[in-house]
Amino acid sequence: MITLTGFGKDYGDFTAVKSLDLHIDAGETFGFIGPNGAGKSTTIRFLATLLRASRGQGEVAGCDVMADPVGVRQAVGYMPDNFGVYDGMRVWEFLDFFAVAYRIGRKDRKQIIDNVLELLDLTHKRDDFVNGLSRGMKQRLCLAKTLVHDPPVLILDEPASGLDPRARVEVKELLKELRRMGKTILISSHILTELADCCTSIGIIERGQLLMHGPIDQVYRQIRRNRHVEIQFVKGKEAGLSILRSNPNLRALEEGPTFTLAELETDDEGLAELMEAMIAEGVRMRSFNDRAPTLEDVFMTVTKGLVT
Repeated sequence: MITLTGFGKDYGDFTAVKSLDLHIDAGETFGFIGPNGAGKSTTIRFLATLLRASRGQGEVAGCDVMADPVGVRQAVGYMPDNFGVYDGMRVWEFLDFFAVAYRIGRKDRKQIIDNVLELLDLTHKRDDFVNGLSRGMKQRLCLAKTLVHDPPVLILDEPASGLDPRARVEVKELLKELRRMGKTILISSHILTELADCCTSIGIIERGQLLMHGPIDQVYRQIRRNRHVEIQFVKGKEAGLSILRSNPNLRALEEGPTFTLAELETDDEGLAELMEAMIAEGVRMRSFNDRAPTLEDVFMTVTKGLVT
């Protein structure tokens, strides 16, 4: 549904993106991860036909980005990281303006606008002036604007930027609903917690280079060389610590105020044997948790060595 082949972009002597190859299948929610200045917005603006590539090419929904920009724009709903609303317009008028721009007929526009307002939970704001909306409501309205022509592909640049925690949760739920509707979504963010539970695949970009991408579970497995076990002792903590320290697979041990964190180079069988050894020595545990990696873990592991 979205393909980039050797995409690169230079601004004078500065290279924003070097050479990026990427494929996103239909129905995926792809999380584009990287710090500010990594090249996310440059890549997204190219896919949205807002700038030309210095090299390489791209395709969205079967349309060549450079040769058929009109076809791409019909297939894409684009939400930039910075957006504005038109003062003096009511919510429905704002959506009607964009519906007209997409050449949606008068007889269809009212029903489409009503449907989009219902999907984004904005029906009660239909007749409000857009400049009187809260930041979160404006964000919803901008997302509603990207949906009026029912595009199969959504390209969203930092859609939760500047929102309070409640509004961030609401945006994530909207993304999940859009995925259930069959939309292909590319969403960029430098806040990793925004993407952890709503993406099917991720790509990590740093300094204009795509360092890793793929299904999120596959990416987790690739970086998970060691296991991180969080243990809460009830009885026999010293015996438990002794068993951990004598384990040849132990790579690091950290004692916190409420739990002990052990990093071990082992597999499921090794963890089972460790737990059995502690129980055999009379160690009692409230929890023995094989902690899954987070997107922060993935990002720090993949980008290690790039920081100067």
